Amino acid sequence: MPLNVAKAGPETNAVALLTPTYARDVELCALLCESVDRHVGAFSKHYLLVPDCDLLLFSRFESERRSVLPASRFLPGWLRPLPPIVQRKRRQYWWSFRAMPVSGWHVQQILKIAATIALPHRRYCILDSDVVFFRDFDLSRYEYPGSIPLLSIPGKVTANQPGHARWVETSHRLLGLPAPTLPAADYIGHIIFWDQQATRAMAAKLEAASNLDWIDALCRTREFSEYMLYGYFVQNDASFAGRHTPSLRTGCVSYWDPPRLDKAELNRLLRGADQDDVAFSAASFSGTPVQMIRAAIEETRAQLRPRAATKQTAGLGAC
Repeated sequence: MPLNVAKAGPETNAVALLTPTYARDVELCALLCESVDRHVGAFSKHYLLVPDCDLLLFSRFESERRSVLPASRFLPGWLRPLPPIVQRKRRQYWWSFRAMPVSGWHVQQILKIAATIALPHRRYCILDSDVVFFRDFDLSRYEYPGSIPLLSIPGKVTANQPGHARWVETSHRLLGLPAPTLPAADYIGHIIFWDQQATRAMAAKLEAASNLDWIDALCRTREFSEYMLYGYFVQNDASFAGRHTPSLRTGCVSYWDPPRLDKAELNRLLRGADQDDVAFSAASFSGTPVQMIRAAIEETRAQLRPRAATKQTAGLGAC
């Protein structure tokens, strides 16, 4: 089936920021936007991708350099949101006659791919709502046609991680690659960079392997990771692998798991940031209060020694 590419205008070489988000994360998103405006330089546009019903809630973030876009702009007409009253574990779902309903988490992954394909930028930096910057971060060195970082942690995924292992297997199946062996590489992290042409080629590969529209193929797949898909596609395509520099880190101090952090733990994590770290993320499902994160960032910002100029130039591309 042909890949649907709806361009929004002439392509630009500067990096654009993408953040899929929704109502429950609005205060986290506010903190992200504040930190982007304060610390992130040389990006072309910051896009917030939200369910149509949340457009009004997020309209306050609109600015000259930030746009709030409805999910329906990037989703096919056959995939529609269920009414907000129909939720499970406070998650919104989308339905169709082609597959079982998909959760908002799945739709956010689809939106990252669809927006990267359709918006007029050659390079994207993907930031979830729970990322907050505490150091300056210059994106000019990642403009097209230069190389961009590809988070790649060899051997991290093992049989002891059944969820990640399934994402590895699903990525290979969806891309028509040979069955993987474990341990395998992990590509999941924060501050992730994608190349538009590579993403379009990945979507075309999904369609060729499944004989379905790529969104249809992902809706019929219960467990997948968009970052795993991109990573394994690039790893197995020499022409696109050359546009990426493998990196073991993304420059983001991360906390993934419940329970919520207390202030002392949060400050300890931030004090542990090294000179290449520019941001912090406590996954939204950890339940760490937004105001606590805001206060900790403000308290520790001045204490964190600025990165040396040589380090800043080297950036995230080094292993």
